Amino acid sequence: MGAAVSLVSLGDSEGEMNNSISQALKLIDFTYKQSVNSVAIKPNLCYYWDASTGYTTDPKVVGAIICWVRETYGEDVNIRIVESDASAMRTKYAFTILGYRKLAQDKQVDLFNLSEDRLNEETVEVNGRQVTLKVPQSLLEADLFINVPKLKVMRATRITCASKNIFGCIGFPRKIIYHPFLEEAIVGINKILHPHVTIVDGLVALGRFPVKLGLIMASKDSFSIDWVASKILGYNPRSVGFLNLAIKEEIWSPKGLSICGDKSIEIFSEKFPKQNKYSATLWNFQLKLLKTYLKIVGDVAPHFIEG
Repeated sequence: MGAAVSLVSLGDSEGEMNNSISQALKLIDFTYKQSVNSVAIKPNLCYYWDASTGYTTDPKVVGAIICWVRETYGEDVNIRIVESDASAMRTKYAFTILGYRKLAQDKQVDLFNLSEDRLNEETVEVNGRQVTLKVPQSLLEADLFINVPKLKVMRATRITCASKNIFGCIGFPRKIIYHPFLEEAIVGINKILHPHVTIVDGLVALGRFPVKLGLIMASKDSFSIDWVASKILGYNPRSVGFLNLAIKEEIWSPKGLSICGDKSIEIFSEKFPKQNKYSATLWNFQLKLLKTYLKIVGDVAPHFIEG
């Protein structure tokens, strides 16, 4: 069943971010365990682009989430910011380049590469296909798992937000191997990993170009977030393959989904720079060239393949 999704305006200052995140979580009535010892926060660090580009989660947003965790569960909680290596990104470099190493020092939290975790090899069936995934053990054991994706388009799947950021948790670096059946892989990993809450960084969103959207979204359910995100990004949610696949697999339904907050979907959707048919055609052509390049030279995939 669908869950509540909150839409809350987000300002630039630390105080404004703290207030917006608290409000977004209250609106969805996020209550969790009284006692939490370990917290895993998964931003989207798909490549080395600064947060101002809309590609990566802003460390200021993660910093505000850390403040909320400590206000809620105490100063002694063990907090980790986690990410895994990708085909064209190494986590140790991304942490430094994107400001997360400084954030970890300032907030006294840990950084952890999920690709160096103990990885459980799990196979799930999706759409009649057996999908084998390497799942980090620490995410299965965390008392509180917080998913912090970006709000942006990805031509291969139309949107990339909550569910796709969980795909980024897969511990195997060369995730490009999943691209021939990407939608099945996205649904498959979301059958295994279930973040307790998703908080979307929509301070800057990415369409045809980055735009300052000033939005925080929150929900207890990743697919519900993506359903609403699709509308903000200008797509009919039923045209998003992995959402349809989640419905087909009977692991989710939009029935019961509700939206709450200080502004409507339309307010944010009007500000978002929509894709056009020309850019989609160009992307398909580029993708063919890139696949040919990979076969010939065996090099790492360029960053925008990963989304």
